[in-house]
Amino acid sequence: MQVGDVISWQRTFTEADIRLFAKLSGDEGEHHQVADEQGRLMAHGLLTATLPTKIGGDLNFIARELTFEFLRPVFAGDTIVCEVELVELEPAEQFMHVVSKWVCRNQLGKEVMTGQARGVIRRKLD
Repeated sequence: MQVGDVISWQRTFTEADIRLFAKLSGDEGEHHQVADEQGRLMAHGLLTATLPTKIGGDLNFIARELTFEFLRPVFAGDTIVCEVELVELEPAEQFMHVVSKWVCRNQLGKEVMTGQARGVIRRKLD
């Protein structure tokens, strides 16, 4: 890992994903349960936020602070690409302190969410 590395992940959200997340989270707001005038079901912001957290999980990142800015709604059928950039890496005795930032874009290239994270990755001790 180096400062400047970018890791990406993409996912297409389905109505089933949105309905399951509503049950798991308890957030059963009407906009997550009833399709809009265009027949679309809106995904939860925190469901969209699973994209950068999935990348963090792949790195064994333990979050201490997460910041999200939700810019546009995401709907069932949207494919979202998330790019996480490592902006700070600071070695410590047992941890690597990590700061990252991300941007998530829909299939039209429009930003739907940005954010950043601060946390640690445990260092492997010999």
